[in-house]
Order: sequence, then C-alpha cells, then structure tokens
Amino acid sequence: MRVFTPRFLCRCAVLLLGVLSGVCAFAVSASGAAGSLFIEEMTSPELRTRIASGATTVLIPIGGTEQNGPHMVLGKHNVRVRALSGQIAQALGNTVVAPVIAYVPEGGIHPPAAHMRFTGTLSIPDTAFESMLEGVARSFKQHGLNDIVFLGDHGGYQKNLAHVAAKLNREWATVSTTRVHALTDYYLVTQTAYVQTLKARGYSVSEIGTHAGLADTSLALAIDPTLVRSEMLTSGKAFSEADGTYGDPRRSNAEAGQAGIQQIIDASTKAIRRAMQARGSQPSP
Repeated sequence: MRVFTPRFLCRCAVLLLGVLSGVCAFAVSASGAAGSLFIEEMTSPELRTRIASGATTVLIPIGGTEQNGPHMVLGKHNVRVRALSGQIAQALGNTVVAPVIAYVPEGGIHPPAAHMRFTGTLSIPDTAFESMLEGVARSFKQHGLNDIVFLGDHGGYQKNLAHVAAKLNREWATVSTTRVHALTDYYLVTQTAYVQTLKARGYSVSEIGTHAGLADTSLALAIDPTLVRSEMLTSGKAFSEADGTYGDPRRSNAEAGQAGIQQIIDASTKAIRRAMQARGSQPSP
C-alpha cells in the first residue's frame, strides 16, 4: 500500500482548490455575461436570443469627453451615463444598453471654443455626431429593436438627439414599428428637480453651479468616488470659471448626489414608459 506524506497531500489539496477556483470563476463570469444588460458584454447569439425573448428596447448612453474642472476626470459623463443607463434598464425590464458614445460636439477646435479651451476635451462636428447617432439607430432597427432611446448626459447636444429622432421617426412612420426617443427628461431633471432638492438641503445657487460645481461633483461622487480628486475639495483652494468650474464643489458629497441619481432614474423610467404607452409598446418588468 502506498503511503502519502502530509506534504504530498497538502500539495494535492492546493492544486484541487486552484482548479475549483478556476471553474467557479469561469462559471460566475459566464453567468454574469449571459445575464448582463450591456450589449458589449454579450455574444451575438446571446443578444439575438434576448431580443427574440422580448428585449426590444435599447438605451443608447451618450456622454462626452470634456474638461470637468481641476477636480474631476475627463470621462465623467461616460462613466455616469453608463452606470445610470444600467439602472434605468434594470428598472424598465426587457431592455438592453448599447456601448457609450464618448465623442460628441464640444465646441470649435481651431480656434478653440467652450470646453475645447481646456486640455483633453475632444470635439466632433454636429454633422458627424448626428450621422453617428443615425447609423447606430439604423443598426439597432436592423437587429429587431423596436424602441431606441437616446440618453444624453450633456446639455450641449440635446438638440442633436431630438433632430435625429425626428428625422428617423418621419422616415419610419409608415414602414416600420421602430421608434426613436430623444429622452430630454434624463438631462432636464438635473437642471430642475435635482437643483430644487439641493436648495432645500441648504446649498446655494452659486455652489450648485452649472458645470463641475456641487451638483455635478456630488453626482460623480455617488457614482464612483475615483472620478473626483477629493483632496482638491478640502484643500481650501477656491474654484473659478478660469479653471473650468461653474459653481463651488467644495461641499460636494455622495449623499447629495444619490438623491439626484434616484431622480434621474425615476424620471427617465417614467418618461420611457409614457413614450411606449403612446405607441402601444411596453417593456415587461
């Protein structure tokens, strides 16, 4: 009879645990991908099956790559709109989320205007942006999506979203059931209800601001604290329009931002449901 030493048995146990860990990790990864709401995390057959099973609504998150003051990263809009789109899709049911569009109109390039005056901002012409949106919407129509929703996290291009949606809806009115929705409620709530909530909590209009101020920064802290250089908020240094900040972010906090996040999710979900009811379509929870 062969005798196994404790050292040998220990090594076998370690190897077995390694194999089991790998199998479990693979299973979790595969399960997570299959159950994901994000199209970029699915395979083509997985998405085809999802659509055939009733997921005929797609959210197209649109961010932007722009300066956000000295304390917030250039990709703030992209991270925020992806996270919120996922939560809105979850609330709607039978909804998937497209990859984030990170390249948007941000002002003239030469000579630089608006956010383009600050290093790192990326801008494309309105015509290129609208062509991209149109191509994405036509692609989803081809794949069987019936409700295509533009979610824009930035105020500057809201008119472009509405223009593309109106154009495609006119074209498809008599030949297709697919409709495009430019969801202005997603952005407007950050300028209305969210601002009122912050005022009710004692924050001033000058603090709340319109870009990279307390409202904007608090949303970022609630989504992902790594988006914000928090040490700059407590340094005592004043912020100004000269450094790209329109407001005062120093009292920003995740709790205030979470209130805005919930308002965005609730307003967007209700608006999408209203749009679908108007055309006789409704995602199942």
